[in-house]
Amino acid sequence: MEIKIENVVASATAGGELDLQKLATSFENAEYDPERFPGLIYRVKEPKTALLLFSSGKMVCTGAKSVEEAKEVVRRVVKKIKELGMDVSDEPEIEIQNIVATSELNVPLNLNNIAITLGLERVEYEPEQFPGLVYRVEKPKVVALLFGSGKIVCTGARNEEEIREALDQIVKELTDSGFL
Repeated sequence: MEIKIENVVASATAGGELDLQKLATSFENAEYDPERFPGLIYRVKEPKTALLLFSSGKMVCTGAKSVEEAKEVVRRVVKKIKELGMDVSDEPEIEIQNIVATSELNVPLNLNNIAITLGLERVEYEPEQFPGLVYRVEKPKVVALLFGSGKIVCTGARNEEEIREALDQIVKELTDSGFL
């Protein structure tokens, strides 16, 4: 089953205080309005990502298409900050917070039957509210959205292996229940 990573969210610590006013004037594509939001929003064109930078040195990177891409963007931005004379770490602490990935079962799903068969402990399905079935995987702790088209969206994973494990578990359960 092919898995496509749509978004990786990583948090990082630069290891020192950041002068957001200086960064706002030095970084192209930076937005900083402390009256509206306490952080600086920095949009990176390649790869297309965005970083939130806070004066404490904390950062959040979003929009990356792989774990390595998220880490690389953070490292590049920290290097640019260092070049501006701010005292930050050469190696920022980077932690993956969330990975959103999609996959395709290539068969239509009867979400009503799946919801009834799998029970209410891990499944939520209210088609009047949302067209997808919410499937909570216990271990790894991942939430999957299943759609009638056979598309699956996974969120909550912290690495690619957790996505694979969760999808394998879902496919096994759907197969064992006769839906695949």
